[in-house]
Amino acid sequence: MERLKGIIKEGAESRIKDLDFLAREIANWKKSPYHKMQIDGARYYRGDHDILTRERTAIGEGGTICRVDNLPNNKILDNVYANMVDQKVNYLLGKPITFKSDDDKYTEELKKVLGKQFARLLKNIGKDCLNGAIGWIHPYYNEKGEFKFRRFEPYEILPFWKDDEHTELDAVVRVYKRLVYEGSTEKTVEYVELYDTQGVWRYVFNSGKLIKDVEHPSTYHVFAEDEAGNITPLNWDRVPMVPFKYNDDEIALIHRVKILQDAINEIESDFMNNMQEDNRNTILILKNYDGEDLGQFRHNLSLYGVVKVRSIDGCDGGVETLQVQVNSENYQSILKVLKKALIDNARGFDSDDERMNANPNEMNLRSMYSKIDLDANGMEMEFQASFDDLLWFIDQHLANEGVGDYNDVDVDIIFDRDMIVNESEMINNCKNSVGIVSTETIIANHPFTRDPLKELEALEEEKQKNIDLYQGSFGNNNDDPNNDDPNGDE
Repeated sequence: MERLKGIIKEGAESRIKDLDFLAREIANWKKSPYHKMQIDGARYYRGDHDILTRERTAIGEGGTICRVDNLPNNKILDNVYANMVDQKVNYLLGKPITFKSDDDKYTEELKKVLGKQFARLLKNIGKDCLNGAIGWIHPYYNEKGEFKFRRFEPYEILPFWKDDEHTELDAVVRVYKRLVYEGSTEKTVEYVELYDTQGVWRYVFNSGKLIKDVEHPSTYHVFAEDEAGNITPLNWDRVPMVPFKYNDDEIALIHRVKILQDAINEIESDFMNNMQEDNRNTILILKNYDGEDLGQFRHNLSLYGVVKVRSIDGCDGGVETLQVQVNSENYQSILKVLKKALIDNARGFDSDDERMNANPNEMNLRSMYSKIDLDANGMEMEFQASFDDLLWFIDQHLANEGVGDYNDVDVDIIFDRDMIVNESEMINNCKNSVGIVSTETIIANHPFTRDPLKELEALEEEKQKNIDLYQGSFGNNNDDPNNDDPNGDE
């Protein structure tokens, strides 16, 4: 996509001159396959699949396809895709992330800023990047002056990148719709927000044109207030929007598996349709039918369940059905193949894998998790880079608050993956590693450990208590004047 040119200029005068260019870019983006992919990912996760709009059709007069309303039209939705999204999100982001730094104060400040609410936000960002290729976090100050994070839907965001690798932003455009009232009349208005290093610029998108939003005026990113109550408008040195990518190609998960998900829905719906096609709604062969209106015949058959026939010229009348045999095993075989293909292409794991029941040792578990682990590695690498960008805003906030300057302090972001493990085997491995690797490493890999640092502190306290208890007991024996026997024997 062409980078945003001409919009990043000084002052609103030159900015307004480029509104036609921006409006064309928005219009092209809304019609693009990429934007459709993002919308598909969100609606398929919610359960709004194409099968829900499917119609039964037949060949009509002149060979044209026409809709048929008198046949079963089941619309069964088996949302394997949503299961894969939840599985991958919980695998990588189901547990709180850990911050590790040589500066303990910095670590504590990060825990305050990136607490439980952020953990929930990050989990939603994980869903966003899987459904829409990129999740977006907007760092901002609210009306109370509190430093906060906000997520935007991926299909609302049109980014303009500085570089071909899509690592730096020129600007970000958000396009979204809201219901508003003009008197008692309800209507939908499409708003546009342009985020750059000079502030947030707000417009209304109407008939392909951008019009200045008078109800929601453009503004700066930050307003600082000094001790005298004077307010100074400020802006970030970077565009205050942090992208969290699923992969470096910026391809959503739905792009890999939509066809397979549609096939699963269709095969299950077709099976139910065929099972429901009985003698009242299937193909009938009539002999000497007492009437000419076949529509009336169908109506009477559905209403009364009987057919009136007669014998003519020695030929007996009757009704026969053209049966279509429904082999459930064929459907089950196809369905099994489709679900396995979807799980493989989504790079997930099958919780019903035979290896789980046959021999759940460490090697089999690692083999079962190999695809999701491979995908999580790439996703984690993208998230690590995104956290570098997010930490820049946090460091600026901490410096502005007078907490400290942590721009040059390194911090490791550790993702604790939620993986089924053979705990007995892991505990034995930890026991066998004593004396070979450090205690810290052993504790970090023990299945019962939640916080390695706290566990080390608890061990140290426990060790000190035992030493104090032993020394206290030993000292009492030595100080007893009646205890002449060092072995305690009378």
